[in-house]
Amino acid sequence: MGKVLAIMRVMPASVDVDLKGLTAELRRRVPQIRDVAEEPIAFGLKAIKLAVVVGDEEGGTDAIEGSIASVKDVASVEIIDLDRLL
Repeated sequence: MGKVLAIMRVMPASVDVDLKGLTAELRRRVPQIRDVAEEPIAFGLKAIKLAVVVGDEEGGTDAIEGSIASVKDVASVEIIDLDRLL
């Protein structure tokens, strides 16, 4: 089994969400997070981009996506890139 680097975009529920607090909660729930960045979207709204290392088995990102989506103040989570790690 290999490893995959998944880049995920997490959209907060509103522009009023504390992104630092949300990022801390995401790191607490998903220890596989390797990097975090903010991405401006529009009208003051920023997304959180996560780099997460997961196994490449079938459904490898499903559990992590579910964990992220269940966090308060997360509106959506989407995978925007996948790369196999060597």
